[in-house]
Amino acid sequence: GMALDFVAGCLGGAAGVLVGHPFDTVKVRLQTQSATHRLYRGTFHCFTQIIRKESTFGLYKGMTSPLIGLTFINAIVFGVQGNVMRALGEGSVLNSFLAGGAAGAVQTVVCSPMELAKTRMQLMGMGQKAKKRKEKEVKNSLDCLLKIYRKEGLRGCCRGMYLTLWRETPAFGVYFATYDVICQMLAPADPNEHIGMLPLMFAGGMSGIASWISTYPIDVIKSRIQADGVGGKNAYKGTIDCFIRSYQSEGWTVYTRGLNSTLIRAFPVNAATFTVVTLFLRKMRPSEPVDTTLSKPHLYEK
Repeated sequence: GMALDFVAGCLGGAAGVLVGHPFDTVKVRLQTQSATHRLYRGTFHCFTQIIRKESTFGLYKGMTSPLIGLTFINAIVFGVQGNVMRALGEGSVLNSFLAGGAAGAVQTVVCSPMELAKTRMQLMGMGQKAKKRKEKEVKNSLDCLLKIYRKEGLRGCCRGMYLTLWRETPAFGVYFATYDVICQMLAPADPNEHIGMLPLMFAGGMSGIASWISTYPIDVIKSRIQADGVGGKNAYKGTIDCFIRSYQSEGWTVYTRGLNSTLIRAFPVNAATFTVVTLFLRKMRPSEPVDTTLSKPHLYEK
């Protein structure tokens, strides 16, 4: 019963990281390379260069912390979603949205400090020569959070938490509702037949894309708020101030910064996550006629 959803989320999360981490490595390399001394011409070139020079394992550098973190987060997300869904009653897209929103809100407690640490670590020593770095090297995310806690207290660790809540609650609602709707559209006419592998992957991938698009502007602001104060003084008074001043200085396009690479990565990651979750639950709960963890397509008259 209840525990299966958590285990499914664990496995799905791990699958997602294995598929997605190489994209993240490439994204960070491209975002951080110096304008004068360009090592990589673009996404594809960066992929091939890393594999050629550092072997395939080069793409998986720094994977441990997201692997632990995202496995844990997906356990919370699919666990909460599956159980809230059963409480609300399956068969409605609105319930899918609400159960997803609840899951998004609960996992914010874990995901927000984790992303804060990741953002701070990715920005460390930016534009400084390696030898001259003022900041002492930080070993890992946990170490990073401890340093933030010592310097800025609990409030420092919760920087950007409201924004993360604003982003994650609707985003996960959209995530599960989209999966639901697409699975219903692609479900075979016979209610006892399982949805095939490819439609499952397609539904999962599209859910990831819809979910990101729905709240991406909030994500941009959240990154800016979490990165704020890295150099010592804070540029923004708060969320609204950041929102307005970003728009004033850079126009609307500021809210779509980095969206392409995010979406390119979102499709395979979420295709892997949802497919693994669904196949696992299908195996463990053979008695249930339809395999989505969400509403039951056979309740709709075709």
